[in-house]
Amino acid sequence: MLCQGQAWESKTSRAMFRLFEARKQNRKIVDRLYAEIVEAAREPALYIEMGLADTVMGRFEALTIHVYLILARCRGEPSLQALAQDLVDRFIADLDRSMRELGVGDLSVPKKMRHFAGMFYKRVAAYDAAIVAGDREALGQALAAHALPEATCADAADRLADYMLTRKSSYEALAAENFLRGELSP
Repeated sequence: MLCQGQAWESKTSRAMFRLFEARKQNRKIVDRLYAEIVEAAREPALYIEMGLADTVMGRFEALTIHVYLILARCRGEPSLQALAQDLVDRFIADLDRSMRELGVGDLSVPKKMRHFAGMFYKRVAAYDAAIVAGDREALGQALAAHALPEATCADAADRLADYMLTRKSSYEALAAENFLRGELSP
């Protein structure tokens, strides 16, 4: 027979186990979503047809665009708020890992991470203002100012804006359950 202390420990252990299992499951979902985001950010058309530079910074821009689009979809949907935060955390962790792989010294990483986080949020604000207003032209201007190299033609910004708006629409058509399963397709 269990005494009160043992029963409490047993209940606490089960609760902690469920919490760890839930976190493990959430991590799997976020990892699946992030893998799909990375795959989308590697689409050759983004670099060949839409003007993103095929460089480390160009890849950052592509990831930023795709992470932003998911965050925009999650906004206003309470069931997706925690997922959105976990996705941002995963993105930041990936940036940190990538910098270290590129040889950035351990002492420099925090400073560079603050810089990249600032760049990310600056772009999110610029893209969001245009998308919320439904202004394709303003979105193209924001992309030209932040994501595209200066030598890129204006048509590239328009094509990238169209791409973003199309992706946004496809994500809006998905049910929240898709995101909660880690799936970006119907």
